Amino acid sequence: MKISIVTISYNQAPFLERAIRSVVAQDGVALDYVVVDPGSTDGSRDIIERYRDRISTVIYAPDEGPPDGLNKGFAKATGDVFGYLNSDDFYMPGALHKVAEFFSRDPGADVVTGHGYVVDAAGKPIRRFRSPPFSAVRFAYGHSYVLQQSTFFRRRAFDRAGGFNIANRTSWDGELFLKMALDGARVEILPDYISGFTIHPGSITGSGATAAESRRNHDRYFEMVMGRKRAPRDRWLAHLARAGKYLADPLNPIVRLLDLTVGPNVSPERPAKPVRETGDA
Repeated sequence: MKISIVTISYNQAPFLERAIRSVVAQDGVALDYVVVDPGSTDGSRDIIERYRDRISTVIYAPDEGPPDGLNKGFAKATGDVFGYLNSDDFYMPGALHKVAEFFSRDPGADVVTGHGYVVDAAGKPIRRFRSPPFSAVRFAYGHSYVLQQSTFFRRRAFDRAGGFNIANRTSWDGELFLKMALDGARVEILPDYISGFTIHPGSITGSGATAAESRRNHDRYFEMVMGRKRAPRDRWLAHLARAGKYLADPLNPIVRLLDLTVGPNVSPERPAKPVRETGDA
């Protein structure tokens, strides 16, 4: 089984090398790695070229934003299973081997989503993120969240869903996973910590600059699932649904409490630090 990973990057030089290293250092898996850069001017392309011999495909071409860049990247992908890693995030060592093993054991699984760490700009873990069980209705009511960095899907599911919506500027990943679920994809949980998700002022999540658009998108997702607009009663149902995620994963509140009191129990398998002096991989 071959896994294709796409990394999109635009002026993310402070984080990019860490992301690339976390992919090319994965062992025990057949890897197809695609890196897309639409026109960085901050030295990112020098970093990419430093690892060029370990990257399957590099795309230097303008695009219409991240989802368009991802579509271009996956159009070049040759794997059986797809995943994508933003340039400011990273995989834990051994992550892709665990993903490949899970898909091999369960040929009926279309989408597999694991747990991960939320980290700051320096890579220091802030808290753990546990992926709850996923369904379209749960997603519509805010019960199901998907950690994109720890989520992987078969080529067939991606093709059926039609790829990413390039008009979506806030949650193109969530929309893709929702379309997969609505198309009948089976989503399973991989109970391992797969990735690090970085929150920093320059990230979409960290900046909060697109909050209004994000709300509009989530209202649209609700209509896609329920076939109607939100009603006043749905606000209360959403509160119940969010509370229900703790019933679906009883370990979640325990983990959150431990993270708040003693900090995340970080695995010793930390991603390798970049070697900026030489660029040796």
